[in-house]
Amino acid sequence: MSEDSTLLPVANSPQMNFTQMHERLRLELLRRVQRGTVSVSLLARQTGIGQPHLSNFLHGPRQLSLQAMDRILAAQILTAGDLLPAASRLALATTLGGDRSVPVVSHATALFEPFVREAAVQTVLHVPDKLLHSLQTRANNRRLSWQRFVAVRIEAADALPMEPFVMPEAIALIDRHYTSLKPYHPNRPNLFAVKDGAHLTLRFVEFIRGQLVLRPNNIACAAELLVVDPNGTAHDLIVGRVALVLNEL
Repeated sequence: MSEDSTLLPVANSPQMNFTQMHERLRLELLRRVQRGTVSVSLLARQTGIGQPHLSNFLHGPRQLSLQAMDRILAAQILTAGDLLPAASRLALATTLGGDRSVPVVSHATALFEPFVREAAVQTVLHVPDKLLHSLQTRANNRRLSWQRFVAVRIEAADALPMEPFVMPEAIALIDRHYTSLKPYHPNRPNLFAVKDGAHLTLRFVEFIRGQLVLRPNNIACAAELLVVDPNGTAHDLIVGRVALVLNEL
């Protein structure tokens, strides 16, 4: 990663500076460690950087040199562009004819990735910018640091409990800055994207006696219960409010 080539898009982008890039690399490595795709010892072997140095980088204030970042990017098959917000790479934050492009991503990306990498974008969904600006936020500060809007495609098996509200191959627009169980509209239940293990599911949600009750729309399907971790909160299981469902015609 030379200062006169790979890093130029970062330097020229108003969306991210070098400090932010450093932080995005740290978050991406932490995500990979948490998901078990890499360990600190493996990363040390891949890069020749000492384990204590890497641990201090991941969990403390230690900074990396540009050369060390180069080695990590190469070892993890990442580019500087992968660390840019998708909005910078795909102009997702710009309006085209009054519309904004929201990334359509895998369920895993919607669940676990605070920032959508360019490589994770399957396609884009054009949504009226006025609609997105009108949506309210209600989430904790940690979630508010995530990229806000993502969209996912809902396969037949996942759509069945919510039919006919959600049909097979529908696209659901998720607002990851709304994780509160407070009704968004009075007298109307919130439809949430919920984390059920490593799976994303769409349900109407209530919180009762330490459990999330996942209620289907299809009366032929049963409600489900998710136990909230005693060390966490119900918000940890909520990916975001489903703000829009687009069913195929």
